[in-house]
Amino acid sequence: MALAGDPRRQRLVGLLVLGIAVVLLVSSPTWFASDRQLIGVAQLAVGVLLAAVGAVLLRRAASR
Repeated sequence: MALAGDPRRQRLVGLLVLGIAVVLLVSSPTWFASDRQLIGVAQLAVGVLLAAVGAVLLRRAASR
């Protein structure tokens, strides 16, 4: 894997993924307000998943 050898790149990718997760989580209420709960729930799920992936990448980069 390309991220395995470079902790700096791993940290940057982790921050990028966390940033995308924050945008998804913050913007998800707009789907609930427009009566599209299914899309809102799906966006929340993807946001939480990306937040977890980003956190794992940051931890791995910090431990190296």
